[in-house]
Amino acid sequence: MHTEIIELGSLNLSIYNCMTPQIDTARIIITNKQLEHIAKHHPESYDSILIELKSALNNPDYIFKDEKHDDTGLVIKSILTKKAYIFIVLRVCTNSNKGRLANSVISAWEISESRLINYLRNKTLLYKKS
Repeated sequence: MHTEIIELGSLNLSIYNCMTPQIDTARIIITNKQLEHIAKHHPESYDSILIELKSALNNPDYIFKDEKHDDTGLVIKSILTKKAYIFIVLRVCTNSNKGRLANSVISAWEISESRLINYLRNKTLLYKKS
């Protein structure tokens, strides 16, 4: 089975440079393998993630540092669902190999407002929408 790449547009580098100033491309993708991962591990969130993904990446409310993975951020956007927020794990590309590689959505799911409050208390906030 070959990996299908789905283009999600471009990152606004003036927002996402908070993760690292070395982002090498604005191009953003998700693979069919990552979509399968989301469907398997977060089936209750899958439909709303598909609907909200591009909008959340284009206009995030918060970006937190992923303490466990280099060049990776935790992107959060308020959405109109029972859980209230979409949570996206995004790995940015610091070496696009002349444009052949891209920023990539690793996973996504929904979180509650209380989970967001916990992140605001305990994680490194890199960006907050003004």
